[in-house]
Amino acid sequence: MSARRLHAMAGTLWGLVFLILVQVGTGPAWAQTASAPAAPPQVQELLKLLDDPATRTWIDQQRQMTAPREAPSQQTPQQPQDMNSEMLATRVEALRTHLASLAAAVPRLPQEAERAGSLLSQEIQSRPAFDVILLVLGFLGLGAGAEWIFRWATASAGERIVSHPVGTANERVRMIGWRLAFGLAHVAIFALGSIGAFLVFDWPPLLRRIVLAYLVAALLLRLALLVSRILLSPQAVGHHDPEALRVIPMDTPAAWFWHRRLVLFVGWFAFGWATVELVRTLGFSADGRRLIAYVLGLGLLAIAVGAVWRWPASAAFGPETSNRPSRHHVLGTWLLSLYFVLLWGLWVAGLIGLFWLLVVAAVLPQAVKITKASARHLLRPLETADPTHNHELGAVYLDRGIRALLIVGAALFLAWVWGIDWGEMTSRDTVVTRLVRGVLSSIVILLIADLLWQVVKTQIDHRLSRLHSEAAPGSEEALRQARVRTLLPMFRMAAFIVLATVAVLMALSSLGVEIGPLIAGAGIFGVAIGFGSQTLVRDIISGIFYLLDDAFRVGEYIQSGSYKGTVEKLGFRSVKLRHHRGPVFTIPYGQLGAVENMSRDWVIDKMTINVTYDTDLDMAKKVIKQVGKELAADPEFASNIIEPLKMQGVEQFGDFAIQLRMKMMTRPGEQFVIRRKAFGMLKKAFDENGLKFAFPTVQVAGRDEAEPAAARQVLTLVKGKPPEEGG
Repeated sequence: MSARRLHAMAGTLWGLVFLILVQVGTGPAWAQTASAPAAPPQVQELLKLLDDPATRTWIDQQRQMTAPREAPSQQTPQQPQDMNSEMLATRVEALRTHLASLAAAVPRLPQEAERAGSLLSQEIQSRPAFDVILLVLGFLGLGAGAEWIFRWATASAGERIVSHPVGTANERVRMIGWRLAFGLAHVAIFALGSIGAFLVFDWPPLLRRIVLAYLVAALLLRLALLVSRILLSPQAVGHHDPEALRVIPMDTPAAWFWHRRLVLFVGWFAFGWATVELVRTLGFSADGRRLIAYVLGLGLLAIAVGAVWRWPASAAFGPETSNRPSRHHVLGTWLLSLYFVLLWGLWVAGLIGLFWLLVVAAVLPQAVKITKASARHLLRPLETADPTHNHELGAVYLDRGIRALLIVGAALFLAWVWGIDWGEMTSRDTVVTRLVRGVLSSIVILLIADLLWQVVKTQIDHRLSRLHSEAAPGSEEALRQARVRTLLPMFRMAAFIVLATVAVLMALSSLGVEIGPLIAGAGIFGVAIGFGSQTLVRDIISGIFYLLDDAFRVGEYIQSGSYKGTVEKLGFRSVKLRHHRGPVFTIPYGQLGAVENMSRDWVIDKMTINVTYDTDLDMAKKVIKQVGKELAADPEFASNIIEPLKMQGVEQFGDFAIQLRMKMMTRPGEQFVIRRKAFGMLKKAFDENGLKFAFPTVQVAGRDEAEPAAARQVLTLVKGKPPEEGG
């Protein structure tokens, strides 16, 4: 593209900017200025100072201080509406002045560019061209050479680190840390080598400042490249898959997309800042520098809007937004694009406070969301990781720590942008300063409370999962851990209530609210509620004492009155029992009464069998004892039998049998299955040893002549004799 065409495009662009400024109301002021004869530079500077809103405000204050005070009866307090109107008018006037100064600076840009070119030409011509080229080459050579030497010296160590396998989350974090350390070392070595060029060679003053500005821009670009490669990992590192070392969860195409946009945005911003510093060094006016910065800002706006419109669906940070409807996607894209245009307009208008407020309001929630997803993705357990290691706790510490830094940093940054003096704020005691201090203290309190709650919740959940996975069902360890599984959920809920209550009270106290009357009122209200709901209080207190007495635990089978079942859940005022046939009973603690726990420690199961009177009792005892030994040696039942089956002796002599009593000690709930197996083995063993079970029988006896005629006739037919006549 030729220089003439570039000059024509630049002229067209400046013309468009000028027309826009004229349309917003600065045209008449500029027309009057253009028609008037040119004033000396000192007069122009004086007029600018007089037009400045801050100067006029100071002059008005001085007039009010020097004016004689009126009598008290003649003084009229200024209404709040008048104050607001005056403040708004001041803001509008400042905006018009700012835009008018920008419009007035447009025709002066060619002259300033020509003057800057001549100044730079004089600076370069003051020394031979060969010396200038040698300075630039030496500057680049020292930085690049120092970095190459460092790369060559650490090549083997870097190769070993990159080739190290990643099997656990700790190894992944260690690998990412080493990559970041080596990258920062390369950038630092390049910076030290380049800075050494300023110390070795004798630079012209202007050229030194120009090269230093672009050096800082290059370092910013390299830092952006390094951070993007660490967070997004768009390409493979050694023999590792890029997704294995990626911090922010997304697929590889999305990582390449954001990597290019991030580097392009930071590079444009860094070199644009260096360009603005260049024109400052070359003597451009403040308004001229602003115009150049705003035009360069259009490039940042184009990059942001282009990223919004070409944002791939897979680049969303979370699966819930990847399948969004196209209509909502287009609407959101338009709104986000208009939002970026609004930000650029606020920047051009000089509303820097509002500009940064909107930037922080948009960036901070997304940064918190990405931080949470990245922390859990970075510390996620791998297949070869230790299952007992609590990765969730590390993710909570990392997520909440970075979140606190982001929120505090955003607050400090906005305070710096708005010109808030922390020392003055702490020394002054006005309503505004107290409110600001209270808000900041409340934010810190809520952040600390959130961190404590997440740590407690994660530890309890991790402990519960380990209890469920470590102990086999029905084992002694599982029974011992049942109490812990019962108390931990209630402790978690109690911790949440305590932390939330204390945090809210402390936040209100920091805002200047007297919490003493609140606590007293809450106590009185609690007493009133207690009198009105005695049943509820009785249920809660009864539940506390049941837990202190360890009357039952989650998973145990209990019976209370007509209710029985397995304890499924313990609430604050009731317990849920699952009947063995399926129904669930919800029973308030106050209605439980005496509780029969059928799942604690052990159970003795007693059985009786009936044998005939001619049974050899010694043989029966030996057979029962042998069955008990075989049953206890069975791997399926051995772990649940505490004492094997044995015969206790003769229980009683019945009408038709001798009752033998047996017993065995088993784990709770397992006696039913073992009993069925024992009965089957006893039947088989008794048959093999000739022992008989007794059962009731009915015997019918009588004479032939007493039999009915029909019965005798049937018997005669069976025997083959004719019936007697006249019988």
